[in-house]
Amino acid sequence: MPSADAVHRLSPVRIRPVERGAAGVGAVYDSVVSTGNDGRMRARDIDRVHACGVLDAAYAEGQLGGEEYRERTAKASKAKTIGELARLTADLQVPAAARDLAPRGATRKPLRRGKSRAGYAGHTRARNVDRANTVRVLDGALGDGQLTAEEHEAATELASEAKTLGELGELVSDLQRAAEPSPTPPRSRRRLLFRVAVGVTAVLGVWAGYLVAGSDDSRVAATSRQTIDPNPVQPLVLPTPELNTVAGMTLFRDRYREKFGDTIVDELALHQNFASVRRIAPEGPQWSVDWNYWGGFQRPNDIITTRRAETRTVDLAILDVEAIGKVLANAPALTKVPGGVVDSIDFSVDDSGIAPGRPLVEIRVNNERGQYGRVQLTPAGEVLKVWEVR
Repeated sequence: MPSADAVHRLSPVRIRPVERGAAGVGAVYDSVVSTGNDGRMRARDIDRVHACGVLDAAYAEGQLGGEEYRERTAKASKAKTIGELARLTADLQVPAAARDLAPRGATRKPLRRGKSRAGYAGHTRARNVDRANTVRVLDGALGDGQLTAEEHEAATELASEAKTLGELGELVSDLQRAAEPSPTPPRSRRRLLFRVAVGVTAVLGVWAGYLVAGSDDSRVAATSRQTIDPNPVQPLVLPTPELNTVAGMTLFRDRYREKFGDTIVDELALHQNFASVRRIAPEGPQWSVDWNYWGGFQRPNDIITTRRAETRTVDLAILDVEAIGKVLANAPALTKVPGGVVDSIDFSVDDSGIAPGRPLVEIRVNNERGQYGRVQLTPAGEVLKVWEVR
């Protein structure tokens, strides 16, 4: 939490009322945005799973803290109605990884909320990217004399702790700056897909006409030049292990070391087919950067995020992968999740009080019905706590 001193030092910044406008994730999921009868419709298991998927992606983007994420996921797994699920995601920006999720249970047309000029309403949750963009604006204001060093320090501290877009907007509302795009909900791609389809159809029509108009002789000549290879070379397909397995953890650690020259992370989440990493930025330990892994490492953006001075790192080299693998194999039984499978493995420094300040591994198990459980253990594979099925 930002200190009271930081708030008092920011006295020159004027606070403006937050304009409430467009909904967040709720505006995208047609079956969970209505506040009318649709909100009272009973939720299916697949609706709960989709809501948990949105929460997973929002947590990865920094819209939710660890405790909020766990609380909302627990509520989503027990939600009885579509309206209950809507309230759990209505203040979130649409996570990039969850734009294709859409519960299909509702048959009535949902109510729509009006959009503000900024696209999302002020109460919508802020991502790490939004906080970093705000810090960048504050840095520019310091450079051109709009803020003193003390004001800049206080505003930066508040920006790093801001939870909503409205809170970030208040910090820069009285600053002169070049126009910057505000985060906006994604638009439907149906119109674009229609235009592409029309264009492709036109090209195919022209090509078909050319083939019909061509002489029989030219077609025979073209056919005569074709050769058939009786022994075609088959492509060599190398299997890639799922990342949330022993083989996947080992592969990822090796690839990570090859990429960065070390095995140090602030946070790491291994899912079945991708991973998300946060590590110290090249600019210095006061900054952090995010990386995604989809068979190769890439930055999701060019943003760097303010990093707390007291942040501790995890060295993946200390992991006893074989011991962790034994817990992985037994995790569904430990959590008593019916038909459960390992969904993800998280690596971070404990802030829950179970092992304060020490590296912690968390295995998350779920099933198609939205039930889930968790196992927390040490890097050596010692089980510390088990949360049974919810």
